Amino acid sequence: PFFVNRGGLPVDEPTWERMWRHVGRIHPEGDRVAQRIRGAADLPKIPIPSVPVFQPSTPIPERLEAVQRYIRELQYNHTGTQFFEIKKSRPLTGLMDLAKEMTKEALPIKCLEAVILGIYLTNNMTTLDRFPISFKTHFSGNYFRHIVLGVNFGGRYGALGISRREELMYKAPVFRTLSELIFDFEEAYRRCWHTLKKVKLGHCVSHDPHSVEQIEWKHSILDLDKLTREDFRKELERHARDMRLKIGKGTGPSSPTKDRKKDVSSPQRGQASPHRRNSRGDRRPSGEKKPADSKAMPDLNGYQIRV
Repeated sequence: PFFVNRGGLPVDEPTWERMWRHVGRIHPEGDRVAQRIRGAADLPKIPIPSVPVFQPSTPIPERLEAVQRYIRELQYNHTGTQFFEIKKSRPLTGLMDLAKEMTKEALPIKCLEAVILGIYLTNNMTTLDRFPISFKTHFSGNYFRHIVLGVNFGGRYGALGISRREELMYKAPVFRTLSELIFDFEEAYRRCWHTLKKVKLGHCVSHDPHSVEQIEWKHSILDLDKLTREDFRKELERHARDMRLKIGKGTGPSSPTKDRKKDVSSPQRGQASPHRRNSRGDRRPSGEKKPADSKAMPDLNGYQIRV
């Protein structure tokens, strides 16, 4: 047995059963409402967003706008139920298969799903560098997490993503430096009364959809409570140089099958400067002790609560 999504395509029953159970818990007559919706035959047909298709002559900035428009048309998932299970430890090829499924199901998404979808939709833009940017903020006694896909085209930085807040998703590639982009996000958070606590930056993602590499989500972990403003800016620019060096040495997106342990090491730093991982098993956050199990599955629960 299966259900169908708004495009008439089959969806695994457990996903929809989980959603109906959630409706039953939060609605006074949730079970009856769910049954009435499931049995209705005269519901209006909801339009499905079209995956953007580009001509070879279409400029990259216009392509990015079209990709962001498609992500926005899918809408933010406010249901409280995660429609797609994303394991960050999966190889890139598996995540791209999941992104393809997202385009078929056309269901609402959250920020981590938008990052995977953004990578999938920009794979053919080989002159575009893509890398994940994660934020941890504090507001009213609680911590919140958010993630976007950073992009670099022609030396200008921007971002793709989705959020409840308009200013915390798409950024056109107009920022001259990585620090300018991050400071713009920080100011956007400030307008939402959030205080930025940590920024986690990954390395560039391969353009090969069949790559068996894992995405490097946390190459640099910058703790703003332990850095001065100038040190924070320097570390952001140092990460940008690391990405350029990695691509220049042939260990970036253009060579997805090379060993990650041959990564280029960062310049010498003082004790107050955040450390950076140079291999998958060597992540060292700034001013923090290395976790006992660095290969443990990343905690995705934090991504359930976002601005």
